[in-house]
Amino acid sequence: MARRDPHGGIRWHWTTPRAQDILRRRSLPEILAFHRQLNGLPQEELGTLLGYSTSYISRVETGNRSITDIGALRHIAQCLGLPPHVFGITDDADGDHHAMIQFGESVLRLAEIARQAGQAAAAVDELWPLVARLEARAADGHTDSDVLRLLARARVGLGVALGHVLPEERLATAARWTGKGLAIARRLDDPTLQAHALRHHGNELRKAGLHHAALERLGRARDLSRTPDDRAAAVILLARAAGTAGATTVFDDAVAESRRLLDTANATPLFSEFTLHEVQLRGLAATGRVPRAVDLLERAPTPGLQTSPQWRIISAITAGQVLLRRGDRDAAGEQMRAALHGAELHRLPHQVQRVIRASDSLPNIREQAQGALDRLRADIAA
Repeated sequence: MARRDPHGGIRWHWTTPRAQDILRRRSLPEILAFHRQLNGLPQEELGTLLGYSTSYISRVETGNRSITDIGALRHIAQCLGLPPHVFGITDDADGDHHAMIQFGESVLRLAEIARQAGQAAAAVDELWPLVARLEARAADGHTDSDVLRLLARARVGLGVALGHVLPEERLATAARWTGKGLAIARRLDDPTLQAHALRHHGNELRKAGLHHAALERLGRARDLSRTPDDRAAAVILLARAAGTAGATTVFDDAVAESRRLLDTANATPLFSEFTLHEVQLRGLAATGRVPRAVDLLERAPTPGLQTSPQWRIISAITAGQVLLRRGDRDAAGEQMRAALHGAELHRLPHQVQRVIRASDSLPNIREQAQGALDRLRADIAA
């Protein structure tokens, strides 16, 4: 059952491990007693809610009276905000429920594919209706663990997609959505889901300039990760955040671990030799080790098939920044122009803003980037 807290959030009373264990056992006496404990209700008030006398509730809770009538069980399930299948009842709505879960999983997969292909705006368009539908279902008291897991992942996915298409001054919105997903993951007590949400929330906090909070979230994501792939995804983002924050020791340790994980984790759009090179290049420059960054630039790996358009754009901007530090304005200009073209093509205002900041000594490119940013902002406002 869900209740509104004073801050407008939803408290998921039926999602603790103990509650889920009780629901799996389908024990009506335990469910009634647990509901009263959660909500601070005496038997009299629960009886009023369900339409039964206090003595009847007492007999049911002690096991001296059983309820087997399907209509009565369906009524109790509705009053407590539980799906009928908790009591072994097949309901017409169950088919809709399972169809919605399957549909939601498909939307999440399609949105991820779209985002990785450089179509983050399309991912946002896919995720908004799903999140709205799941939010409404949760607010109505339908808080099955599979619905909540789907809602958590949808909130996180929406936040990540928004983090691609929003300009820097609005990136806090993306962090808020990933934070909403993390809030559910914590209540579900699911370490894998928590690591996923922490990873993405930490990265959006980094982009919003909240460096200390980003490092804390990403460090916890790394510690909760149970597979090499999940750990690699957390550690490379930790390295990225540490470099941005100027946390040299954390950055060096995370880069070293990422390099070790190249031997055990699978290459993904986020974690690969190519993306690690960009993260290390940017972090070295940000922590004042420009000569090492210049040396590393000469050893850039070739992008793999899994490298997303966004990472190619990010890498081009970073390479351009290092080339400018080296004094090679022509080569830097080529990198910045390529990055700007890709950022406008894929509607990535945050990356356009990076080009603007990096192009103080390249006035023509800076002017072109400002024009591109104005066009993207107009598109967002439309």
